[in-house]
Amino acid sequence: MSKRPVLLIVIALNLLVLVALAFAYPQLMVSPGPLVKGHADLSTDCFACHVPLRGASPALCIGCHAVAEIGLKTTAGAPIVARATKAAFHQDLIEQDCMACHSDHQGPKLSKRSRKPFSHALLNQPVQQRCAFCHTAPKDTMHRDLKVECSQCHQTTAWTPATFDHDKFFVLDRDHNATCDTCHKNSDYSQYTCYGCHEHSQANVRAEHVEEGIRDFENCVECHRNPGVEPEKASRSGQGGKPGKGDRD
Repeated sequence: MSKRPVLLIVIALNLLVLVALAFAYPQLMVSPGPLVKGHADLSTDCFACHVPLRGASPALCIGCHAVAEIGLKTTAGAPIVARATKAAFHQDLIEQDCMACHSDHQGPKLSKRSRKPFSHALLNQPVQQRCAFCHTAPKDTMHRDLKVECSQCHQTTAWTPATFDHDKFFVLDRDHNATCDTCHKNSDYSQYTCYGCHEHSQANVRAEHVEEGIRDFENCVECHRNPGVEPEKASRSGQGGKPGKGDRD
């Protein structure tokens, strides 16, 4: 017998042994790394989550994690007291594809950087529009007193950058292109002041407005949303308004 067939037979036998070992001990042969803490007890039972030659299966996940109880109860049926999220949103997913967000192995090939992030597109459309369903109201000074929907400035693809349009409230023209803290003191963006500039001192503003018979001039952007346009002109263009009756003597 020539050496070539013998070599091929040896290679084939080795391959068969490797395949057999991969099926017998997949956690040692093909595992990308240790499991997360919650699934640590399955470290030697790969087929609890994986289908041979096909990978992880959502059907096997749902076999342990009942969709109606995810986020509310443990797999043993005990209520979850310290819940990670405000709402149980798994019940409102448009499809039960667990692997779209979850990778339970912590090895180098499936590190946090390479894991798939949660996508809001997986939620039903009505839930996507209800940010407060999952997210608690922000406690920072910029958002605390805002009465608008999150979607007016933020998108579900990413929290930043925001799409806030400052021109809707006040046009930052050449003479007003100042730093944020000039008008919003202590980074409190729910309030503003026009007295942060030396030209707009309280005494100067009072003198100019009293001369016109205007007594209520604290809410500047009510009339001066566009500093390059006089209030009367701005009223016609829809960018501002003249003082109301309560603003004059």
